[in-house]
Amino acid sequence: MSIKFKKMNKTIINCKKCPRLINFSRKISIKKRKQNINEVYWGKPVPGFGDLEAKIMIVGLAPAAHGGTRTGRAFTGDKSGDFLFKCLHYLNISNQSFSVSLNDGLKLKSTYITNILKCVPPDDKPLSIELINCSNFFKNEISNLKKLKVIVAMGKVSFDNCIKFYKSKYILNKKFTFKHGSKYILPDNKVIFASYHPSPRNVNTKLITLKKMISLFKKVKKII
Repeated sequence: MSIKFKKMNKTIINCKKCPRLINFSRKISIKKRKQNINEVYWGKPVPGFGDLEAKIMIVGLAPAAHGGTRTGRAFTGDKSGDFLFKCLHYLNISNQSFSVSLNDGLKLKSTYITNILKCVPPDDKPLSIELINCSNFFKNEISNLKKLKVIVAMGKVSFDNCIKFYKSKYILNKKFTFKHGSKYILPDNKVIFASYHPSPRNVNTKLITLKKMISLFKKVKKII
């Protein structure tokens, strides 16, 4: 890992800008979930991970309470991650179809995964100030991924905040509407795709399916 990313990740992990989120993460880490009662939870802000030469960035909302907040890695140790990595492995973007821990041997090909918010918010509802506090981390991630071509935003909040980031840098003359599979060219010539989040609710209601997600990432791969 480059010195820039090491420094950035250390800053993320040590961040205490949002007391509500820090306290909630600690509470989860103490109380734990029954099936994980004997595990030591990460319980801190969760940095992004993946290939630092990435052409694809996958952006979620926040680490799951008993996923990333437990394991210390985004989309790791929860059902959303199980779904996502089945898709990524099928398309040869990841070397394995599962993501369970920091030391499970997972490697990503030309892909970096992160969240807009680095801490889990109560009820999955972040406050505006919390999103603002985290925005600089997202800015640094995009800036440091020099070969980045495509952003895949998982869920409306993630998509809206990616667009908000671009509005802070550029004058956007067109409307960016969230719809699964929608594709927009950004002012810096990167492309953003909108995707439903692979949450258990969205998967169970078939709002998102493996077929739909694989189809979207096939379009992403054609661009890079």
